[in-house]
Amino acid sequence: MTPFPSPNFGERRGGVSPSLVVIHYTAISCAEARARLCDPATEVSAHWLISEQGAVEALVDERHRAWHAGAGSWGGLDDINSHSIGIELANDGSQPFAEPQMAALEALLVAILARWSIPPHRVIGHSDMAPARKSDPGRHFDWRRLARMGLSVWPEPGDHRAPLGPSLTRFGYPEGPQDLRLAAFRLRFRPWAQGPEDAMDRALAQNLAETCASPP
Repeated sequence: MTPFPSPNFGERRGGVSPSLVVIHYTAISCAEARARLCDPATEVSAHWLISEQGAVEALVDERHRAWHAGAGSWGGLDDINSHSIGIELANDGSQPFAEPQMAALEALLVAILARWSIPPHRVIGHSDMAPARKSDPGRHFDWRRLARMGLSVWPEPGDHRAPLGPSLTRFGYPEGPQDLRLAAFRLRFRPWAQGPEDAMDRALAQNLAETCASPP
C-alpha cells in the first residue's frame, strides 16, 4: 500500500503552511468513504480518515492541499483547502462518535497542532466554515471533550449585551444570513438551543470573540 493512497490533491496555493484543522463526518461507512476519497473521479479527498474502531489512515500528505472543505471561509480566509488539514471521521451524523475513534482523533490532533503550530481555536468543524451548506461533524460531536484536552475551545459566558453578529465574525464565522450563523454556532456550542438568539448566545459568542479572535 502506498503511504498516501488518495490521488486527489494539489499544491497549497502561495506555498502557505496549514493554519487550520477542519473536522468532518463521512455520512457513509468508512470503507465507502475511503473508496470515495481515493477515487480520482470524485475530486474529493482529506488528509486523514479515522474509523469507528480508531484506525487512522493518512490519505494525503499534510504538506499538500486536499480537497475536503469546498466553498466557505473562516477568519477571513476564503481558500480553506490551501490553509487547512482535513480529518474525516466515519460516522453517519445520527449517533455519538465511538470512544476509540475520539481517542485516536485526540492523539492525531496533538501531533498535528504541534507539527504546524496551530492553536486550539483554529480547530473547527465543516459547519463552522460553511454554515449555509454543511452540518458536520454535527450535534453528536463532543467539542467540549476536545477543549478539555487543549485541542479545541469551549466558551464561558461573557457580556450578554455584546451584539451577536460582530462577536461571531471576530471568532471566525463567515459573513452571511444571521440565522445560518446562529444555527452553526449553536450546532457546535448549544445544540439543544432553539428559537431566536438569546442572552446566552451573545454571552458565549462574546467570550469567544475576546479570547479566540481568529485573524487570517
